[in-house]
Amino acid sequence: MSFVAAGRRIATVSVVVADYDQAIAWYVGKLGFSLVEDVDLGGGKRWITVEPGSGQGVRLLLAKADGESQVAAIGNQTGGRVFLFLETDDFARDHAAMAANGVEFREAPRHEAYGTVAVFADLCGNLWDLIEPKR
Repeated sequence: MSFVAAGRRIATVSVVVADYDQAIAWYVGKLGFSLVEDVDLGGGKRWITVEPGSGQGVRLLLAKADGESQVAAIGNQTGGRVFLFLETDDFARDHAAMAANGVEFREAPRHEAYGTVAVFADLCGNLWDLIEPKR
C-alpha cells in the first residue's frame, strides 16, 4: 500500500570525514558553505552541519569516521560514483571560484541534455557534480 509522505523532506546527508576541522575548513573555505552547527557531544564526537551559502538545499553532517569500516569508506561512500550534486544558477561563476579556491575538478565542463556539469572531488575524494540545470 502506498501513501503520500506530506510534510517530510530529506534534510541532512552524512558525509564520513577523517577530521572535523579539516572538513569544516574545506567546505566553508573552498565551496563557500556556511557552518550551521558545531556541537560538542563529548568523547571526541561533534555534531557538525554545513550548508550551501545560500541556505538552500540539504545540509551535510560531517561525521568523523569511527572504526575500520568507516575509515575505509572515507572518499568512497558510493563506490566511485558521483555522490552529491551541487546545483548552481551560474556555472561559470561557481566553477571559476571553486577552481581558484583549489577545488580539484576531474574533467572539463561539459554540456549535457540536462545542463552544464563538471565532476569534482571533495577533500576526502568523494565525487560531486557541479551542475547548472537546463531551464
